[in-house]
Amino acid sequence: MNTDPTWSRRRIAPVFAEGGMVASAHPLVTGAGLRVLADGGNAVDAAVASALVAAVVMPEMCGLGGDLFSLVHDPAATGPEGTVTSFQGSGIAPRAASLASMRAAGDGVHLPGRGPLSVTVPGAVHGWFTLLERHGTRTFADLARPAIGYAHGHPVSPVLVGFITKFADLLAAAPTSARVFLPDGRPPAPGSVLAQADLARTLELVAANGPEVFYQGEIAERIGAFMAQAGGALSAADFKDHHTDVSAPLSTTYRGHRVFQTCLPSQGLVMLEALNIAERFDLAGLGAASPERTHLLVEATKLAFADRYAHCCGDAAFGPSPVERLLSKDWAAGRASLIGRQARHDVPAGAFDPGHTTYLCVTDRDGMMVSLIQSVAANFGSGLVAGETGVLLNNRCQAFSLDEASPNVFAPGKKPMHTLNCYLIADRQGRMNVVGGTPGGDRQPQWNLQVITGLLDHGLDPQQTVEQPLWISSPSAGEGGRFTLTLEGRAGREHAAALAERGHDVTVGGDWSAESGAQVIARDSVTGVLTGGSDPRTEGSALGL
Repeated sequence: MNTDPTWSRRRIAPVFAEGGMVASAHPLVTGAGLRVLADGGNAVDAAVASALVAAVVMPEMCGLGGDLFSLVHDPAATGPEGTVTSFQGSGIAPRAASLASMRAAGDGVHLPGRGPLSVTVPGAVHGWFTLLERHGTRTFADLARPAIGYAHGHPVSPVLVGFITKFADLLAAAPTSARVFLPDGRPPAPGSVLAQADLARTLELVAANGPEVFYQGEIAERIGAFMAQAGGALSAADFKDHHTDVSAPLSTTYRGHRVFQTCLPSQGLVMLEALNIAERFDLAGLGAASPERTHLLVEATKLAFADRYAHCCGDAAFGPSPVERLLSKDWAAGRASLIGRQARHDVPAGAFDPGHTTYLCVTDRDGMMVSLIQSVAANFGSGLVAGETGVLLNNRCQAFSLDEASPNVFAPGKKPMHTLNCYLIADRQGRMNVVGGTPGGDRQPQWNLQVITGLLDHGLDPQQTVEQPLWISSPSAGEGGRFTLTLEGRAGREHAAALAERGHDVTVGGDWSAESGAQVIARDSVTGVLTGGSDPRTEGSALGL
């Protein structure tokens, strides 16, 4: 284990425990899950309780109007997926919309980024119920009690106040949103109590009646009526057939460790392909703080993103995606051969022969692990609270392409490619020992790659690896334009200069400026001791029993 990182002194010590652990980006979210574990619930029970609280106290990130992706490792599982199961809880675009209508409503290049035409069917609610049905021991009604209580009123954190202030114009444009988040016409003060009475009633309805009331009943009808009045295309009929996809996960090996990721429409395969490419290089010999390591990982993610944009369709009903080929070691070898000493700004996709979010993770005393990420897409999603339901709706339609040659082109009733992804890692003996993830849209695969290589190549503990100076390469390959590499200031001037000398267009932000929120829990395969790391860039924490 690396006990002396060169980039900075620790901000937070790692957390150790044996009886279970929860790590999230908000203390109330962590506390909700920890109480469930202390009361005898398992990791899935705790994760759902935490996710529900996040849907209330982190409305800028997630909610009932958003989506959910998750991985569950259940040591006792005997199903066809094995011990690891992938849950894809995202919904379709409006069936009443068309490519032409969405192009006309946007700017000709992008789909509408906010407002009523940006909304897809939300999948989070069905996802929570599906997780409990497959692996839980507690009822949704029991687990929803803390979230319902917070919906009736909870003290507002400085982080939420900051987001409400930043997006005040967006929220003020919709009276239903302004009524909730801008009481008296202005953002609430930190520590003041925010009440979401309509959301509390909706949660109570769902707890009493199950997911049917959300997708086939009263709530779907209310959201559909609101959308029609607001000028949207999504209707109650679009909700009726919604279901959560459950499958075996994607995976690859990395230096003998098996790394699991969420399936399409998640872009988890981007992280896995980037790992396969990175495996071709001796990262451990370079050092965790070396510019050479940064260069190689940046170039690997560019190539993986280029392949995602060129070859991947988020909805199997609309076309295949060559996942097996993209995750093969031979494919990675060919892609790695394109990485040289200089940065590439023309990143080709490989040729075949004839995204704002919150993440949490939980592990219990029996070894069950849950990796869960949920989102309304951009901060505050569409900006629209759906009438008196209290549900803030997502803006996931923005993830589609208007390019008819793209496999991710918009189509009515289609699911878009998704930024949400999360991971699990098993050691070389096949013992599951790491659960982790981060929010951040297209930055998620980049930051997850940095965190995982920090753990596996450089021996960093979970807290050290989430605290390392992070970089962001943008735009994602496939979007066009020259790449900019943004470093946190703690990386140092020499680090930035070395990357600029390699041809990267480098900008330097603040010391902790990356808007990540990584959470990692590692289990010692011999002693069973848990070590938690929580990103100090958020207000979250890892806590154990």
